[in-house]
Amino acid sequence: MIADQEKALRAPDVAPCALNDNETEAGLPTLPELFYLRRGLAQPGGKLPLFDLDGQAVARAVVRSCLKRGWAEPWFANPLKPDWLVCRLTATGRRVAAG
Repeated sequence: MIADQEKALRAPDVAPCALNDNETEAGLPTLPELFYLRRGLAQPGGKLPLFDLDGQAVARAVVRSCLKRGWAEPWFANPLKPDWLVCRLTATGRRVAAG
């Protein structure tokens, strides 16, 4: 009886999964990509942020992934910070972010 109660209180034996499994579905952005893209919707020209809402630099992997998938495009070179990649939304990126 006690063994049955203890078994009922234990967590089920299931594999943990991410809250966002989009990375396994072709054509859908991951949550970090979606947050990045959506910030460009309200900006003039669709300018994408260099920093997140906490003031940390947006992960280069997120930027590169959005560029590779055609959701963002390089906008201009920053002469003061040449290592910063200033990007803007493409028409496809705008649809993905808004959808």
